[in-house]
Amino acid sequence: MAEEIGSTVPRRQLGRLLRQYRTEAGVTLDAAAEALEYSRQKIWRIECGLGAVRVLDVKAMCELYGVSEEMTEAMKGLATETKSKGWWHAYGDAVPSWFELYVGLESAAAKLRQYQETVIPGLLQTREYIQALARIDQPAATDEEREHSVQVRLQRQNLLTRRLPQPPRLDAVISEAVLRRRVGGRAIMIGQLNGLLEASERRNASVRVVPLAAGPHLGAVAGSFVILDFPIAKGGRAAPEPSVVYSESLTGALYLDKPAELRAYEGAFASVAQLAQSEAESRDTIKRIIGELRHD
Repeated sequence: MAEEIGSTVPRRQLGRLLRQYRTEAGVTLDAAAEALEYSRQKIWRIECGLGAVRVLDVKAMCELYGVSEEMTEAMKGLATETKSKGWWHAYGDAVPSWFELYVGLESAAAKLRQYQETVIPGLLQTREYIQALARIDQPAATDEEREHSVQVRLQRQNLLTRRLPQPPRLDAVISEAVLRRRVGGRAIMIGQLNGLLEASERRNASVRVVPLAAGPHLGAVAGSFVILDFPIAKGGRAAPEPSVVYSESLTGALYLDKPAELRAYEGAFASVAQLAQSEAESRDTIKRIIGELRHD
């Protein structure tokens, strides 16, 4: 299961620890690169958790920063874990490098708090809805390339129904505008909205709708985002992975984990959650929109 989840969290934990010890030792990034005969980019990538890390590199960095022998051994153990690959590596270019980090974090999360202003949350999309979006997102792609991206999203959805480790909790708050925005035509939207109703019945998923009547609100200003919360680390070897905010754009994404950034997005989520209908009311809204589509 460790391989299935991948190495994202160990990489981030290790990078954060190495950056912390370098800072405490009073060693700048440039000075560390010169002393270790590494490129500045290599140390930066390690500290940002952007790739596998060699045990030899961890040992050298710990020696430079004066890290205790016990902590060095723990960090070498984390370095070993950074080499495992998640399922998404098999899809190659179908998973952009900027999105690969998110897929790994999503797989390791204990809870996902998501607000969607534009489209149905990816974990709750039907195959037909995904295919319709792919035709919009990738107009120049071949059918084969689009199918690869469709398969990636369908594979991601397995995390909500996996047996072990325990699947994450998804709290999805969706603007009513998303439910009324037709993607792929009437039949596809009816199928998608029925899929949302089915998803809302799962024990680990909540789907709530912010009605258009709520007017302008903080979520509309923030745009679509996900807050990922992680389980407590086992054995106390490392600090729990801090929550991360993920916000996607057309060509990339933001990963925000500074306390002030997290507080701002938690405030935005609390605001839209307060405006949202209850789960039962949201199901009634979805059913009403399905009825409107059927009689359109």
